[in-house]
Amino acid sequence: DFQKDFKEAAVALGNRAYFTPQMYIYDGIRSGCQGFDGENDCYNLCTNNGRYCATDPDNDLDRGISGADVVKESLRRMCIWQHYGQDDGVGVEWWDYVNEFMFRCGTEEYFANNQCVKDAMDHAAVDGSKIDQCMKDSGGLEGDAQNNLLEVQLLAKDKSGVVILPAMYVNRVPIRGSLEFPTIFKAICAGYASGTVPAVCTKCSGCPDQKSCITNGYCGTKKQQESVTTSTMIYAMMGLSVFFCLVTVIQHRRYQRQVQEQVKGIIAEYMPLDEEREHNTAVSEEDGEFT
Repeated sequence: DFQKDFKEAAVALGNRAYFTPQMYIYDGIRSGCQGFDGENDCYNLCTNNGRYCATDPDNDLDRGISGADVVKESLRRMCIWQHYGQDDGVGVEWWDYVNEFMFRCGTEEYFANNQCVKDAMDHAAVDGSKIDQCMKDSGGLEGDAQNNLLEVQLLAKDKSGVVILPAMYVNRVPIRGSLEFPTIFKAICAGYASGTVPAVCTKCSGCPDQKSCITNGYCGTKKQQESVTTSTMIYAMMGLSVFFCLVTVIQHRRYQRQVQEQVKGIIAEYMPLDEEREHNTAVSEEDGEFT
């Protein structure tokens, strides 16, 4: 489920996260699957004369999907990642191919069916000829020959110390528990330093349905989002109304203050005239006349 669901998160994280898918195979030579004569001693669990092996998915060596089939599909996915994901660390086509393969070829009848694999690559926009050439150039799966890409996987497995499958590492730290979408997404988001957290983590890591949040661009249902938008608009309108009321009150008080100052100025101009008039109408002591 993780491989089917996590594409949207990988795309949303973009260049803020670099994914490296690892395919779990084991060293057949170290496990005794290659005899002294260089032949495969582990039946259909291995390729390259017992060099690279995988467990039988259905635990039936006589029918169904074999370990050698798993090794071949692992090499194919490594080549797809090399061509479509290694540069950007996102690998949209790789995720698409895995989804298409699981949808079309996930049964024992079609797992190793070349036509089914071709259909999955076509639907994922993967160039099958490039992938086939990559598988050959890496060393192939026939004869007692070393395969460079599979050797890299053996070294990565030994370095990481993986013993339980499936496994996931974030910043070289193993993730404990089930590999479900919320667990992995939260672990990735928690790995960023303060101030560097991607926007998608801030928006969706605390959301109950993180996958829907990443896909839709918001947390919750559309109805909830519309409700939040409506409430936000109402609060915004109320805030604007209060703001304009305050502005109106302030302007009104300023206008009143200006009017009061003008009135005081006019009164101040008339007061000297009144005082002068009172002085001029006083009776002269010398002639007893009004002047």
